[in-house]
Formats: sequence, structure tokens, C-alpha cells
Amino acid sequence: MSLLTSPVVAEGLPDLGDASSSAMTPVQERRIGDSIMRDVRSSRSYLDDMEIADYLNALGRRLVENSLEPSRAFEFFVISDSTLNAFALPGGYIGVHTGLLQAAQSESELASVLAHEISHVTQRHLARLVAGTQGSAIASIAALAVAILAARSNPQVASAAIATAQATSVQTQLDFTREHEREADRIGLQILEQSRFDPQAMVSFFDRMHKFGRVYENNAPVYLRTHPLTTERIADVQNRVDSLSYRQVMDSFDFQLARARVDALERDPRQAIKYFQSTLNDGKYSNPAALHYGLAASYFRVKELDRSEKALLQAEKNGAEHYMLDSMWVRIQSAKGRPTIALERCRSALKRFPHQRTLVLACGETLLDNKMPDEATGLATDALAQNGPDARLYQLQAKASAAKGLPIQQHRALAEAFMSMGNLHEAIEQLQLAQKIKNGDFYQFSMVEARLRELQRLEMENRKREKSGGF
Repeated sequence: MSLLTSPVVAEGLPDLGDASSSAMTPVQERRIGDSIMRDVRSSRSYLDDMEIADYLNALGRRLVENSLEPSRAFEFFVISDSTLNAFALPGGYIGVHTGLLQAAQSESELASVLAHEISHVTQRHLARLVAGTQGSAIASIAALAVAILAARSNPQVASAAIATAQATSVQTQLDFTREHEREADRIGLQILEQSRFDPQAMVSFFDRMHKFGRVYENNAPVYLRTHPLTTERIADVQNRVDSLSYRQVMDSFDFQLARARVDALERDPRQAIKYFQSTLNDGKYSNPAALHYGLAASYFRVKELDRSEKALLQAEKNGAEHYMLDSMWVRIQSAKGRPTIALERCRSALKRFPHQRTLVLACGETLLDNKMPDEATGLATDALAQNGPDARLYQLQAKASAAKGLPIQQHRALAEAFMSMGNLHEAIEQLQLAQKIKNGDFYQFSMVEARLRELQRLEMENRKREKSGGF
């Protein structure tokens, strides 16, 4: 019997009601989430880094598989922000600040936060909030998302925005939120345990945040403001953990590399170089390969390619293998003007990590550098079939089509790239440009016309919903 459905474990988990289903359907939740994510992706705080995003989504999928809705679609994304925070948006979107990734002292701690946020989504807490406020919370959710992104540039303004977003029935909403937090703690702990992570990590993370908040009372981490912690909550989680068997869980190499990459990207590059060198010299590390990888990424940022290559070779010295290492090697060789050497690494790496998005994109660019657009097209097409719609892969298809002198296919691929990013208007424009090409055949134009009609119909439906105030 699944741990999540066990009557013993489920005891004490309150059913907060099903009023949410009458307020917002899952399809409506997704539409709201898509709308908010268009603004998130266009924000300067959105960290569009494939390696970190791929790791976070792989970790998230592992947890979702052991949630109450294992087949539900989730997307985990990264916000470049030094504050400690994670947040859930309607439709299964979960944002994680880089500050949280850096502060997590173990992969289990990071997993505990994601499990908590996943539970907010599967328990439909945002939909319940809308039901409890008779729909007025929809604007609050959007305002809260904007406030979270604003925190990077002006914390005072962001705090004011958060306060404004929650101005309606403040005390009622806070009480409602505390109940949601307790429920997300309990169900998140079950997800963590079922996913074979250390459940004690949730307690250690919460306890550290609580102490941090007391020390810096007037400058508490964002996570404490959006997820209010109490000693009662921590004690409740600790009591549940005490009934579970002790489990020691080692951090994965993926986690160590992702954290090193965050450090390399978020710090000033020269300061990052000093940090990695200092840490390696002190000998206080669990895996030197991850630190050498971070050093290689830092040198790459300042275009010291020889030193970047040397650091990466040190990372691989003890036989470490990972697609992040392969991707970095390919980028270094391409930047040094060695497309043939980069291609050799691609051939071997893709055999070990087929369809891995980060590697596919790096190798796709290498194939184009080597004047092999047909192979680049095939690589992108296979990866799309394996991974599903992806803006970067469609963009690779578009580049390959342009290299082959196929403008209709280029515009079609760009249209799908914009659709993957939630930009319907730009997608329609690309298909309209494809219609104007004069050297296409009947089959190509038929495909363009059919897809254009589909997107125009969708645009018309969206406009009707906006006019009626619906979703």
C-alpha cells in the first residue's frame, strides 16, 4: 500500500473541503499560471539556465511521482535572487530562488522544500484561497508573483506589494494560510519519505530558518514571510519524523554540480574563482569534482578558456562522468574554435546521455558549427519526441532549417518555440510570415495554414474570456 494512501499515515490529515473545484478548475488554474509565467520569464530575475533547471525538474519529478497526483504536470523554475524562498503558482509552476539552492545544506533539505510546495499544488490551496475570498485572490496571486520578483531590486517595495496583495481580509487569509502550511508540512513529509530522502532534513531546514528569523527579526528571509513558521509547526513535523526510521542519504552528484553551477553564476565571476580555489585549498569538501566544475564555469564566464579547460580536466581526473561536464567541455572547445574536437566529445557523450536536453543543445550548436544541419535537425527532433515541447529545442530546429535554406520550416519551428513560452501572438506572427514565403510546396503551406487557424481560434477564445472576465 502506498504511504500516501495508508490509513495509518493519513490519520490526522484534515480534508479542507472541495470548495476549490467550484471556484477554479485545473484547466483554469493552468491558464492563470501560464499568464503569470509569461511575466516571470520576461523578468530579469528569471534564470534561464538549462543545467540548473534540468536538475531541479528531475528532482521535482522524483518527488511528484510519490505525491497524491503523480501524473500531474509540474514545471520547476529558478529565480536569480539571494533571498531564501520558494513559491507555488497556479497550474503546477514552482519557483525556487538561487539563495535557497545555495543555503540548502543537503539535497534532502532542498527536496523537503519542493515537497512542501508540491503539496500546496496537489491540495489546491491556491484554488481554495480563491474560493475563500470569492475570487478576489486571483489578482492577489498575480500581485504576489510580481512582488516576489520585485524583491531582488527593492525589498521595501516588494514588502509593500505583498502587504497590498494580501490586504483583503488579512486575518482570515493568514489563518487560512497557516492551516494550509500545516497540511503541506504533513503531506510534504510523506512525499519526502516515499521518495527515499532524509525526513529529518525538513526539521533541520525549518529549525534553521526559524532561528535565523529570530536573530534578524526585521529582515527575516522571504521564505518566513510567505511561509510563516511557528514552533508548533516545527514540533509537529519533528513528532512525525520521530516515528520514522532513521535514514542516511548521500547527496547526488547532480545536486553537487547544480549547486556549484549556481555559485559560479550568482557570484561575481572573479569572486567565484577565489571562492572555489579557496575551498579546494582548504580541503573542506565532499566532492572535489563539483568544485573543479564550478571553477571551470567561473573561468568560462571571464573567457579564460585555457584555465577553464584545465579545471574541467581536474573535475574528470578521477573518472567523474556527467552530462554537465560533457556540455561544459563542448562549450569550451567550441569557444576555442575547435568544432571538430567538440564534435568528437558529442558523439561519445550522446551515447551515454541520449536525449539529455543540455547536451543535445550544446551538441546541436556544434553540429551547426561543423556544417551538419541535417544531423542537428534530427537531434532536436528526437529530443522533442522524447522530452515534449521545449522552446530551446524548437529554436535549434529553426537554426538548422535556416542553415538548410528552408524558411517555412524555420518559421514553423519558431512559432512552436513561442508557443512553448506562452507567447501566442508571436507564434501567430511567425506562421503568417511563413505564409508569405513563395517557394514552398502545397503540403508545407497546408501545415502552416492548419496550425495558424488553430492558434487564431485559440487567440479568439482568449479574447472572449478576457472580455467576460473568465479564464
